[in-house]
Amino acid sequence: MMPGSPSTPLHSTRRRIAYGLVGFVIAMTGGLGNALVTANLLNLQGALGAYASEVAWLPAAYVMTNVSMNILLVKFRQQFGLRLFTEAFLVLYALITLAHLFVNDLGSAIAVRAGHGIAGAALNTLGLYYMLQAFPQKHRLRGLVIGLGIAQLALPLARVFSTDLLEFGEWRGLYMFELGLALLALGCVLLLKLPPGDRHKAFEPLDFLTFALFAPGIALLTAVLAQGRLAWWTETAWLGWALAASFALVTAAIAIEHLRARPLLNTRWLATGSMLRLALAIVLIRIVLSEQATGAVGFLQALGLGNEQMRMLFVIVLIGSVAGLATSALTIDPANTWQPVLISLALMMTGALMDAQATSATRPEQMYVSQFLLAFGSTFFLGPMLIAGIGPVISQPRNLISFIVLFGMTQNLGGLLGSALLGTFQTMREKFHSSVLTEHLTLLDPLVAARVQATANGYAATVADPALRNALAVRALGSAATREANVLAYNDVFLLIAFIAFCTLAWIITSRIWARLRAPSPTATPDPA
Repeated sequence: MMPGSPSTPLHSTRRRIAYGLVGFVIAMTGGLGNALVTANLLNLQGALGAYASEVAWLPAAYVMTNVSMNILLVKFRQQFGLRLFTEAFLVLYALITLAHLFVNDLGSAIAVRAGHGIAGAALNTLGLYYMLQAFPQKHRLRGLVIGLGIAQLALPLARVFSTDLLEFGEWRGLYMFELGLALLALGCVLLLKLPPGDRHKAFEPLDFLTFALFAPGIALLTAVLAQGRLAWWTETAWLGWALAASFALVTAAIAIEHLRARPLLNTRWLATGSMLRLALAIVLIRIVLSEQATGAVGFLQALGLGNEQMRMLFVIVLIGSVAGLATSALTIDPANTWQPVLISLALMMTGALMDAQATSATRPEQMYVSQFLLAFGSTFFLGPMLIAGIGPVISQPRNLISFIVLFGMTQNLGGLLGSALLGTFQTMREKFHSSVLTEHLTLLDPLVAARVQATANGYAATVADPALRNALAVRALGSAATREANVLAYNDVFLLIAFIAFCTLAWIITSRIWARLRAPSPTATPDPA
C-alpha cells in the first residue's frame, strides 16, 4: 500500500500462523524490555545505587530515542527497506544489553534504554507488518488492530512475572530476559523474511537538518516531563532552560519543514482541524490512562504494597487488556471509529470514579473491577483511533511520515505528560491535606493525647525511656497523618481523571454532532411530476 511496506501475497495457513507468531514475538520485544524496567524502577534504584530522580532517566531515555527515530525510520525503509534497519539495530541493542550485564552502573543502563528506544521504533512497525501477513485480505483490518495492540500488553504482562525474574537473578534477571528477547526476535526475523516491497530514493539533505533540530528538541522536552515533578518545576533552573531550548529547536525544525517544497513533516496538513482534534483526543486519553500506572499502582505502593502483593491485580489488568483488544478486533468498523472511543472513555471514567472511594484499608481486591474497566478501555480505543487518522493518509501517502510522527509523539509524550500532570497534582494535594490534618493534631486535644499515650504504652515492652516512647508515638501519629493525606490526595487524582475523561467524552460528542449539523445536505431529487 505504501512505499517501503512489504507486499501481501497469498500464504498457506501454516505460513500465516508462523507470521502471526513471529509478529507477536517482535511486538513483545519492542515493548516488553522497557516495560520490565518501568515496572521495577524501585528495585533497579536500589541495585544501581541511584536516587529516584536518577533512575527516572531510564524510561525517559527510551522515549527520547523512540519518538525521534520515527521521523527517519519511514524514509529509511522506503529507500533501504525495514529489514536492514531492524537487523542492524537489533544486533546493536543485543550487544549493548550484553555489555550492561558486565558493567553495572547507571550510565550503561541508560544506554541500554536508549538503544531499546531506537530498536523499538523499528520493532513496533515490523511486528505490525508480520501480523498483517498472518491475515487474509478480508480480515487484514483486524490484523492491524491486533498488531498495534500487542505492544499495549507489555506493561501489565511485565508486572505479572517480573518479580520472578528479580528473584532469579536480581536486576541481571531482567536484563538477561531482555537480551534473550532481542536474540529471539533477531532469529525470527532472519528465519522468516517478509515479502519484498517497492523502494525508491527518499532521503534529501534537509531531512537530516530537520532531524538534527527535532531530535534534541524532543529529548529535552522528554527530560523536562520526566524530571519536572521529581526535581520540582519551579525549584530547578535547568528545567526552564531545557524547556526553552526544546521549544526553540522544535520551532526551528517546524519552520524549515513549513518552507520546504517536499517536507519531511507536512506542517500544513498537521495543522488542519481534523489532525489537531485527533492529536488532542489521543493526548487526553493517554492522560486518563495514566490512572493505572501513576494512580492505582502509586496509591497501593504508598500503602506499602509491592508488586508481589499486587500480582493478581495485574493479572486482572492483563485479562482486561486482552479482552479489549479482542473486542476491538472483532468489532472494528472503518465507518464508525468514534463510537469505540466514546465507550472506552465512559469505561475509564467509571473506573476512576470507583477508585475515588478508596481508603487506607483499600487493597487490590477492591480495585479489580475498576482496573479491568480501565484496562479494557485502554486497548479498545487504540485501533479505531488509528483507523480514524490513517484514512486521509491512504489518499495522500506523502503524509505518512507526518502521521507516524504525530501518532508516536501523542502516544509516548501523552503518557509522560499524564504521569507528570497527575504526579504533580498528587504531590500538591498531599501537601494540602497534610497541612489540614496536622493543624488539628495538638496534644491539647484530649483525643490526640489519648492516641499518643496508647501508642506510647505499646512501646513499653521494648523501650524503657518514657520520653523516647512519647517521641516514637508522636512520630507514628505523624506517619498515620501522612498516609491519610496521601489517600485523600490519590482520591483527588482519581476524581481529576474522571473529570478529564468526562470533558473529553463531552467534547468528542459535541464535535461529532456539530460536524453532522454543518455537513451539506444531499441535493434534493426533483419531482418528476
